[in-house]
Amino acid sequence: MNLSYHLCEFPLILSSKKNNFMMKYLYIFFILLSVQAQAQKLKKAEKKIIDNLKTEITYLAGDQLQGRRAGSEGEKLAYEYLSGQFKAIGLIPKGDNNSYLQAFTIHEGKEILPATHFIINDTSLQAGKDFFPLIISGNGKAGGDVSPAFKEKGMPWFWDIKDILAQNKDNPHFDISESAKQQALNIQKKDASALIIFNSGNEDDDLHFDAKSKMESVNIPVVYLSKKMAAKYLSDNAANLTVDLQVEIGEKMSTAHNVIGYVDNGAPYTIILGAHYDHLGFGDDHNATDPGVHEIHNGADDNASGTAAVLELAKMVKDSKLKKNNFLFICFSGEELGLLGSKYFIEHPTVPPDAVNYMINMDMIGRLDDATKSLIIGGYGTSPEWSKILPEKTKSLNIKFDSTGIGPSDHTSFYLKNIPVLFFFTGMQKDYHKATDDADKINFTGELRVIQYIEDILKKTNNDEKIPFSKTKEPKMETAHFSVTLGFMPDYGYQGKGVRVDATVEGRNAEKIGMKNGDVITQIGDNQISDIYGYMEALGKFKKGDATTVTVLRGNQTLRFNVVF
Repeated sequence: MNLSYHLCEFPLILSSKKNNFMMKYLYIFFILLSVQAQAQKLKKAEKKIIDNLKTEITYLAGDQLQGRRAGSEGEKLAYEYLSGQFKAIGLIPKGDNNSYLQAFTIHEGKEILPATHFIINDTSLQAGKDFFPLIISGNGKAGGDVSPAFKEKGMPWFWDIKDILAQNKDNPHFDISESAKQQALNIQKKDASALIIFNSGNEDDDLHFDAKSKMESVNIPVVYLSKKMAAKYLSDNAANLTVDLQVEIGEKMSTAHNVIGYVDNGAPYTIILGAHYDHLGFGDDHNATDPGVHEIHNGADDNASGTAAVLELAKMVKDSKLKKNNFLFICFSGEELGLLGSKYFIEHPTVPPDAVNYMINMDMIGRLDDATKSLIIGGYGTSPEWSKILPEKTKSLNIKFDSTGIGPSDHTSFYLKNIPVLFFFTGMQKDYHKATDDADKINFTGELRVIQYIEDILKKTNNDEKIPFSKTKEPKMETAHFSVTLGFMPDYGYQGKGVRVDATVEGRNAEKIGMKNGDVITQIGDNQISDIYGYMEALGKFKKGDATTVTVLRGNQTLRFNVVF
């Protein structure tokens, strides 16, 4: 903005004595504008970093990478790009076979193998369209000349679920998959060779091949016949059918890759800087917050932002005087599926674990709020040194510290191996795990400030000393095996008692019962809630269909909501 141009628009005002007040006002106003402009002025090197971040995040969060799901073609494009960047920076390959890549296997659940077939009266049915096995199905063959009306030993038996669905349409505890398993176990004892399920009624059964279900299988094949095929072959209960059935279900595996580069300064200790680069793909793994939206989830903030920061910090370190530590830069895959990449690395390290000084993890650092300038740093309690090193406030950032070493990202894997960690996070946002988390919403200048804060930590630890490790209070996660949720994003930076709602998820229980963003959950049923871990433990006591109350604080009001999970 050219301020002198705007000043010349007011000659009459400035020349009038009766407008001295206005003159002073305008003078102060423009002085303030000038100060603000100076404060916002970026150095040439800073502009370069911002330009790099824009290029890197725009590519990683582009539609061509199809959401970077671990093990996918989009992940391949991402790791090829990151490997190329590491090479251009001059990092030493520290993956498998002198490459930048460290491969690991992902268990994707189960899959229907090609040998599976269902032939009725010499007509081959199409798997997935005309029929499908249930996840509880055993592998094996069955067949012969059969009739739906007869239950013969050694032959497939038919089961129309029309009646059981009608009888339980108002029963919130009814589970058709469990009923199907029980039916299969019952007829298995009576020497049936297979169970063929169909639905001639109008009630929706919602049966499908649930590849990720952990239900135990039975010993006989169990298949579901589509409504169209059931109408064609089973409308006459006394029909004679020649059936040839085979079910083969196997384990579905895929391969994902960490990307690892190294700066070897010949130092005794190594600092690890990492971020996960995978995201949700098309949102089909039940971890999206916009369920039913089969679209590319680009994950610009989560976590192209952290991945780009790894690249920029690698450039800074490579050209710096930081020689008292070695540096390992890791872009993890499989984080969205359960911290898989970082878990694999820590079990198969490419540097000695006892030589690791500390680990910095960057996850969702691209949405700094310009109003609050709030940056959350986890792991503050994992070393007594952090309180001496980390400033609580800078010109650009207001810091919220969280002491625990356990959290919803890859630093947890390192903390559990007694390595000091720091977790950088600019906070939850409304596009979290939605298809709308795109690059045009990134605060690039804000991310620059986060990177500079981390660079300052690297400078302050540029010595021969190893950061000591401290155990933090660990949540009792083992009791929190819950199958129900309220449906909201918690505010991980909230320091008060209870759990504060950062954002309710559209269409989920929290929104439906009237909870609002900013509500603080203090009690669920008889369970007092002191923090996020108490919340999860409380949820573990409920199952689908249970009714209870949720108590929240909204400002000075205490509100109670009735909910049915």
